[in-house]
Amino acid sequence: MTLGHAPLFHEHHALFHEPFASRSGPRRSPTLRRMTLALLALVAGLLAVLAGPTSGPFAVPATAADYAIGGIITAEGEPVTGAIVHVTGPDGFTGDGTSEANGRWTVPVPGPGDYSVELDTGTLPSGSALREGTENPRKVTLGTTSSVNVLFPIGEDTRHTSGFGSQLLQRLASGLNFGLLIALASIGITLIFGTTGLNNFAHGELVTFGAVVTWLVAGQWGVNIFLTMVIALIAGGAFGWVQDSLLWAPLRRRGMRLVPLMIVSIGFALLMRYLIVFFIGPDTKVLNVGLGDPVVLGSVRLTEGTLVSMAISAITLVAVAFFLSRTRLGKATRAVSDNAGLAAASGIDVDRIIRIVWVMAAGLSGLAGVMLGMYTQVSWDMGSQILLLMFAATTLGGIGSAYGALLGSIIIGFVVELSTLIIPADLKYAAALLILIVVMLVRPQGILGTRERIG
Repeated sequence: MTLGHAPLFHEHHALFHEPFASRSGPRRSPTLRRMTLALLALVAGLLAVLAGPTSGPFAVPATAADYAIGGIITAEGEPVTGAIVHVTGPDGFTGDGTSEANGRWTVPVPGPGDYSVELDTGTLPSGSALREGTENPRKVTLGTTSSVNVLFPIGEDTRHTSGFGSQLLQRLASGLNFGLLIALASIGITLIFGTTGLNNFAHGELVTFGAVVTWLVAGQWGVNIFLTMVIALIAGGAFGWVQDSLLWAPLRRRGMRLVPLMIVSIGFALLMRYLIVFFIGPDTKVLNVGLGDPVVLGSVRLTEGTLVSMAISAITLVAVAFFLSRTRLGKATRAVSDNAGLAAASGIDVDRIIRIVWVMAAGLSGLAGVMLGMYTQVSWDMGSQILLLMFAATTLGGIGSAYGALLGSIIIGFVVELSTLIIPADLKYAAALLILIVVMLVRPQGILGTRERIG
């Protein structure tokens, strides 16, 4: 993208080599320490209001609804309805679950412990039987997580008999979904870097924040998932505004260099991570938003949640592209990214643009947290787990380029999912980082990046 005759989103910006104090108005009266304490108090208060403490000195007892054992029962790729599962556990606990139209069953349990899970084979469809060698009942332990999935394979094992083409199409669909999800958050990283030069290592926690809001609003309070997406987007944007107002803007006005700023972002990431642990606990949270019904498109099998995630992500990314290329604020954002000093001289309020970028980046990350929660489950460290992938996507596409972040994210998504056809699934993230290294050796500036100009 270009603005006038100057290419945008270069890796080299005059903005990054001079203190922000030279481009800002008078310093504000509150001290940095007071503003930092206010930020911490606000974050802690928000989490307390939303969740209520589940650990620490003000812990409240967990209820039976907080723990569950569940799974999905399918036969020859189709969900089984009406199958009954019996669960027994400590202190004489017994509970039954019945598979629904999507094959999913859930049994709430009183808490951590050892449980026995048995499928009533008499409730299976006529001609269906457990796969040979499957243990029934099965022993499971509910320990460090709030839920556990138990699978009962029905019929013959077709994993190794399905054609390579079918597996490839399935992985491509999953890779596109994951890539779009990563792109939502990665564009925020590249916008912040483009306007401030900061590699924000707390960006993963912005994603986690959106997922936690989703779990509370949709999972605990029963709000419709589409309304929850709007709430998570607004909450994320508000959190971004608070961060920049109380932390990053004061640090910029003090002329803090980039390396100390990155160290602050690492510390803030750790603080956010363990505040989330304190208030919602370390257990993985089950996010069931009612979009688990299977959708079969030829040889590709997806869920309603996956299709919704892909559609919302694509629409949002198109809206971001329109904002950057067609609106006055978007063009001003690109101008600040290319050369903040020149943008300020032309009458653009640089600080205001940076504030807008923080709001947008945090809002997109909050929405990405919704999608990631639907893609996996909600945990306190889910954002940090994909942080390297987000950085890899922005670097691969060309750091500082919004379109590069989108392209890099799609490539990373495909590589992560396609690699499971060859290597174990536990190594799929490593495969994406290996591709990044190879591309950087050939094209250090990234796919859509431009070489740094010296002199």
